[in-house]
Amino acid sequence: MPARRNSPRAGATIVLGVAGSIAAYKAAELASRLTKDGAAVFAILTAAAEEFIRPLTFQTLTGHPVGTGLFTEASEWDPRHISLARRADLVVVAPATAHFIGKAAGGLADDLLSATVLATRAPVLVAPAMNAGMYENPIVRENIARLRRRGWSFVGPATGRLACGEEGIGRLAGLEDILAAIDSVL
Repeated sequence: MPARRNSPRAGATIVLGVAGSIAAYKAAELASRLTKDGAAVFAILTAAAEEFIRPLTFQTLTGHPVGTGLFTEASEWDPRHISLARRADLVVVAPATAHFIGKAAGGLADDLLSATVLATRAPVLVAPAMNAGMYENPIVRENIARLRRRGWSFVGPATGRLACGEEGIGRLAGLEDILAAIDSVL
């Protein structure tokens, strides 16, 4: 697919956070599409995300190094969470787990993704993915409401068959829905 240079994504720098959900494999398709559309994509994988998908996948699709740890060695002084936070035109977290949403709502920053999100002045777009019971839990709903009040945007989740075999709300929003939300925020 040729790059869509007329898209708001063309020329944008997007930090793509991937949290530990079975839907993490869908983030690879998102990274690929954003890159093809002309965005510079810098992926950050949580430790839990690395249980589902490897950093090499995102490095290959985006052409950029992938962030995985808050305290990784660098060849020169460069606090990665600060440099990514400053560079971003948009931070997208897809999939976003209940754990990530709770940490963000509480202002906790104990990994590269949460530290980057807290340090950025760029807009943040969150695409939740989790079990329906988790998504509908009042604590998760409160955390989402808190982040919305702080100006964060959300897309999804969708309803359908979940990884646990249940039917309900909690599926990662579809690729086209996420892309439309990115365009809207940009």
